[in-house]
Amino acid sequence: MNQTDRDTVIFWFRRDLRLHDNIGLYHALKENNNVLPVFIFDKEILDELEDEQDMRVNFIYKQVIHLKEALENLGSSLLMYHGNPIKFFEALEVAGVYTNHDYEPYAIKRDNQIQALLNEKNIPFKTYKDQVIFEKNEILKEDGEPYTVFTPYSRKWLKKLDSSHQEPYLIQSFYRNFKKIQPVRTLSLSEIGFKAGQYDYPSKQISGKIIEQYETNRDFPALQGTSRLSVHLRFGTISIREAVKEARKYSQKWLSELIWREFYMMILWHFPKVVTSSFNSKYDQLEWRNNEKEFEAWCNGMTGYPIVDAGMRELNATGFMHNRVRMITASFLTKHLLIDWRWGEAYFAKKLLDFELSSNNGGWQWAAGCGCDAAPYFRIFNPYIQTQKFDPKSKYIKKWVPEFQEIQYPPPIVDHQFARNRALETFDALRKEKNTVTT
Repeated sequence: MNQTDRDTVIFWFRRDLRLHDNIGLYHALKENNNVLPVFIFDKEILDELEDEQDMRVNFIYKQVIHLKEALENLGSSLLMYHGNPIKFFEALEVAGVYTNHDYEPYAIKRDNQIQALLNEKNIPFKTYKDQVIFEKNEILKEDGEPYTVFTPYSRKWLKKLDSSHQEPYLIQSFYRNFKKIQPVRTLSLSEIGFKAGQYDYPSKQISGKIIEQYETNRDFPALQGTSRLSVHLRFGTISIREAVKEARKYSQKWLSELIWREFYMMILWHFPKVVTSSFNSKYDQLEWRNNEKEFEAWCNGMTGYPIVDAGMRELNATGFMHNRVRMITASFLTKHLLIDWRWGEAYFAKKLLDFELSSNNGGWQWAAGCGCDAAPYFRIFNPYIQTQKFDPKSKYIKKWVPEFQEIQYPPPIVDHQFARNRALETFDALRKEKNTVTT
């Protein structure tokens, strides 16, 4: 494609790596001929990643190659670009640019800059809601303020939902409007600064059986009781409409998890301060211990608490951690060790295949007791009781910590009762201090 091509319309793939049921792509193809898809490997994001074999970059690259092959089977192709998106669009003269919304602070800033740039060139920049059912200001309280508690938000979300929200956007009849070109050059992983790794990614097939049994099995990490679809929702290899349709058919509990995802996206949109600060700002005054040696033991799965260590080792080995165990490990770091939730959040952000800023941030602040709709500060997960309840035969633990009953396994890094009392005293002291100031 020439840099100047006023007959071409760009569709910019981002968190929507699929041809089917893609709202922005649907509108681009319905309204235009000569639609050329583009994927930008954004240096502003990729340069922050430390691991040359990053699982997420490998996953994205694999999906982009699938898209390119599918488009070439339709007589079109996918333009792959590595660099700064703003520079890409600075050099471009086209008929229009279509894409789907992104709600994270960096993406909002980037998109605003690109919109201003394209406006100067009289190039339309059209974006659409695709990765959620309801966004931004679509679910608000009666006074017009955003919800900060999940349950009433969820009630309003469910009340507003109807069958139209799960209907797919049928794009196939417009495939003829893709730009007909010869296959363009494929960028290699090494050209974008990464190396291939051998990873076993979860299937994007939605299993009705797993979802139907989700409420019963979801808390047991030794079972295949969760959908493992979070990475596909994160990068848009399945559509949220597909997921909601299956949830309504099989499981209200799984639907509730999809609503939690949108709740945290809404919180991030309305309260971007949560990226670096506690939602409940008084907890920014908390005196964290931040012991680096203990943090390293937690990261490496060597705390002497088998359920915690199993979770961290699973994360380090696979990029996945079961949701129940995520809560246990997060509670342990913030309450037992009194290490700042931001340390744990950043570690998960580096390791999780399904890392999504809003959900990761919301989950960590929930566990630490400093977020919106958080677990109360005095709720401190007891790793032993959690093990008895959710891994009673130690099947999960044995898989990831086979030596947990051997002499070489480390003793507990801290006594549970001592740690619990210390956390309560620390949080209580802050609460009393704030009460004194306000009264």
